[in-house]
Amino acid sequence: MLYTFSKAEYAPETLSSFLTHLTENDAVVLWQDGVLQAVKNREFFAHLPNCYLLEQDITARSLYQTTNTFKKISLSEFIMLTERYSPHIAI
Repeated sequence: MLYTFSKAEYAPETLSSFLTHLTENDAVVLWQDGVLQAVKNREFFAHLPNCYLLEQDITARSLYQTTNTFKKISLSEFIMLTERYSPHIAI
């Protein structure tokens, strides 16, 4: 399953409820304002094996240096993830 987070603010309970059920067969993409989660709620995302940040959104928000521990992907790589992980849940 592919989970995408696009908002800057989520309640900790919301993040916990989605992320505690992830397996190594799931992936998470932080994009749009969701890339701010890599800074605001690092503890929820830093340990996930398949967590990606959309590079163009990182660059647009000048977060490149503060997110260097995360895997960054291009838009074309994001499209490949949507093909690989199904279904897709947008949060």
